[in-house]
Parts: sequence; C-alpha cells; structure tokens
Amino acid sequence: MPSSVMPTSSTGHGDPSPVAVSTVGLRKSYGDKTVLDGIDLRIPAGSVFALLGPNGAGKTTVVKILSTLITADAGDLHVGGHDVAVDPQAVRAAIGVTGQFSAVDGLITGEENMLLMADLHHLSKSEGRRVAAELLARFDLVEAAKKPASTYSGGMKRRLDIAMTLVGNPRIIFLDEPTTGLDPRSRHNMWGIIRELVTGGVTVFLTTQYLEEADELADRIAVLNDGRIAAEGSADELKRIVPGGHVRLRFTDPTAYQSAAAALREATGDDEALALQIPSGGSQRELRSILDWLDAAGIEADELTVHTPDLDDVFFALTGGTDPQPGRSSLPSQPKEAVR
Repeated sequence: MPSSVMPTSSTGHGDPSPVAVSTVGLRKSYGDKTVLDGIDLRIPAGSVFALLGPNGAGKTTVVKILSTLITADAGDLHVGGHDVAVDPQAVRAAIGVTGQFSAVDGLITGEENMLLMADLHHLSKSEGRRVAAELLARFDLVEAAKKPASTYSGGMKRRLDIAMTLVGNPRIIFLDEPTTGLDPRSRHNMWGIIRELVTGGVTVFLTTQYLEEADELADRIAVLNDGRIAAEGSADELKRIVPGGHVRLRFTDPTAYQSAAAALREATGDDEALALQIPSGGSQRELRSILDWLDAAGIEADELTVHTPDLDDVFFALTGGTDPQPGRSSLPSQPKEAVR
C-alpha cells in the first residue's frame, strides 16, 4: 500500500464550499523533535473534519496552532478567512475551543460559569443573562444551573464546556477529544450536539481517538502519523484503500463444505470450522454472484457473513499497527462482521 493516499478535497456538490480552515506546509518542532512536518488541510465551511492519530501524533498541537495558543515554525495558515500569523485576534474572534480537559470552574455554578464567559466576551449584563439562559436550556442544564459545577457528571460538564464555548457565537469550533472519558450514552448525546451545531452552519474541527466517532460524524477524515498526513478522505474513501474485504461461508454439513471448497479455488478454507473465506469488496453484485453460484451448485451454506474494512483497519494499516489507546478497543460497539 502507498504510504500516503490523498483523495481530492472536493465536497462532491459541484463548486467547492467556502474554506473555513486551511493549512499549507504547517511545521512545528520542539528541539530536535519534529512534531508536524508539512501538514496541508482544506476544511469546507459547515462541515465536520476529524483528525485521527495515535497518542503523541500532534493532533493537539495542530489545534493549539490554529487557535493561536502557540505559533507554527512555518506554514500558510488561515482560519475563518484570517491569516493566523498576521491577524490572530480576528481568528480568536471567529472560533471557539473546547480542549481535552474541561475549562469549567467547579467552585461556581453552571450559570456563573456561563456569565463569566459572557463577561469575557464583553456582553452587557442583560445580553449575557439572555445568552446564558438560552444556552443552558439548549444543553439541558437548566435544572443544574444553580448547582456547583463540581457536582456535575462528566457528560454534564462536557455539555457546559461546549455551551461556554458557544457564548461568543463562533462559526468555527475546535473540539479536542471532546468525548474522552464519557460513558456511551453521554458520548451519543454529544454526537447529537455536534450534528446540531453543523446543521446551524458551524464548522467543527474534531480530534478524536474513537474511530467510531469519526465514522459517525465526519464529512472528511485525516490520519496523522509521524508528523504527516498519512491519508485523507471521507470514511468510505479511506476504507477502500485497505484490502481484506471478504465473504465468509460457514457449513454444518462436511460434504457441502468439501464440495464448495473444491469448486471455489480462490477461497481460503478452515477445515475445523467448516468455513470458507472468499475475497470480496462486499458489493451487491458480488454477493448475488456467490448466492447464484451456491444455488446453481445445489449447495446451501448455513451462514453468510460479510466483512468490509472499517476505520479500525485503516488506522492500524496507516499507523503501523499502533493501537490509538492501548487496552481499549477503538470501536467498542461496532461489530466488524454483519451477518446476512
């Protein structure tokens, strides 16, 4: 497989969308260690972009540079139409940032956290109260608004964190691993919030270690490895660059298994399991061909399963088999095989 696969940045809807974030030749080093080695990105407005990569790949560094928290060593960087190096203040006015660790102050109430953000955005007292009330309602935090944030669950703190990010009505939001540590229900609630933001025209730049999350949310995905973009494209485009799709036929009748194995010479057999594995992209045409062949041969398989490469396979192939977080499955709730 090629070391870098870069499908085009077209959104597939004719004319390209306005660009919310773009980087050309983004570089960053710390001493002798090169963290980012020439990163090129183009993120259309009103879309979700996901940046994947192993721990230490530089995902957070990208977010910090684009949100003006640290400076790049080199690169032509634009966010919201503003040059990050020339007009960082304009960039800050256009964006919101939610980091890996919550910015919520646990010593004050949720409402007080919101009003503090309103003050930082120089809103009037009445406007600040109005915006805070609207966002607390939008994120289902009205009942907890008067309680200290330290009493909130992880999911509630994350919702409050994003609500605080939205006080300034940003059109571009950077979410750096927003669902890390959340339970599955809270994670799915957060996905709903992100989809709602995008429906409202907001651009979301998402870093995540949950491959299922990128698959669910992102219009485009880039895999960052060794300081470079190893591949970029839609989830479907990325899955197509990894070989290994197949159809698995399982039999209970040894005679039927042996007959099928003798006829399907391209199949790989598992004599103990009485199963055959046939290379396949999983298309409807290929499946129909296999079923037609079984019918014509008078052979009946007891079970047919289809395996198509998922983002797990893509990630491991592009990053040399590095698990994004040791000890944890990156796709905790997604089976790789669908039983037909």
